[in-house]
Amino acid sequence: MKFIAIACTILLILTKVCFAGNEVIVYTSEDKIFSEPVLLQFEKKTGIKIRVIYDTEGTKSTGLVNRLIAEKDKPQADVFWSGEPVRPVLLKIKGLTTPYVSSAAADIPKTYKDPDGHWTGFSARARVILYNSSLVSMDERPLSILDLVKPKWRGQVAIANPLFGTTAIHMTALFVVLGDGKARKFMDDLKANGVKIVSSNSEVRRLVARGEVKVGITDTDDANVAVRDGSAVKIVYPDESGMGTLIMPNMVCLIKNSPNQENGKKLIDYLVSSEVEKSLAFAMCAQMPLRHDVQTPADVLTIAAIKGMDINYHDVAVRLDEISEFLKQWAGY
Repeated sequence: MKFIAIACTILLILTKVCFAGNEVIVYTSEDKIFSEPVLLQFEKKTGIKIRVIYDTEGTKSTGLVNRLIAEKDKPQADVFWSGEPVRPVLLKIKGLTTPYVSSAAADIPKTYKDPDGHWTGFSARARVILYNSSLVSMDERPLSILDLVKPKWRGQVAIANPLFGTTAIHMTALFVVLGDGKARKFMDDLKANGVKIVSSNSEVRRLVARGEVKVGITDTDDANVAVRDGSAVKIVYPDESGMGTLIMPNMVCLIKNSPNQENGKKLIDYLVSSEVEKSLAFAMCAQMPLRHDVQTPADVLTIAAIKGMDINYHDVAVRLDEISEFLKQWAGY
């Protein structure tokens, strides 16, 4: 009996070791409906078991970043897949990532890669204006984010909580591009004009689609869901004659001292591949490949077709911390 007990203990230990060596743990703020098929395909291709922790809709990226910071001394995640481009930069600044330059990303433009190899971008979204085409004509549609402070849009604009996710990044990017004075004035004027602050970008989409507001600022994935659902909505890529549209690639990074480093690298290789960019372009989220030669549906624009905001994601990451108190006060927290 003693021999059997010892044998069982050894078998259990070996099983745990083998299992641990054949898994990868990923934290992701990308919507589950879009990220899960990609991760399951990786699992099928490689035989490496995926363990995934998703963020909530309301706290996009912020919740997982706080968790990664809390786990700094004993990392649990191998890879962080961010649905936006600033949180991985913050993790680099805080010393939580380790460099990994994937050969699979060689043809991704350098604008979307950290020069030190700490993060790599792929498939992008953009911040757009979504308007209800039953209530707003083509001639009336706002062409600039800055137009939304005009009296004609009083009480008719929705925006997601600026403390989280892509809205926080967008508002911070305005501080970088416009300067503090103009950015603060824009946000104060927007609030004075009766902007509706809601829980998420998907809620912005729903309000516009239902005609409860005429206009909303949201992401292309949410906007495209409304378009493909047949809602009476249209999309404006704002500020094409001015500061441009904020482009937000997904970003992926390898966590420093994570338990499964080699498998983490394999997952990163897969996520930044042209195969995944094509998959996300044809998914409901309709994300835009960063590569110019990836096939896309007819209704998905390429990066080259949009005037992108001239922005450095590192600068946005630094400013995000600096203006957080202003954003809390602005949002009423």
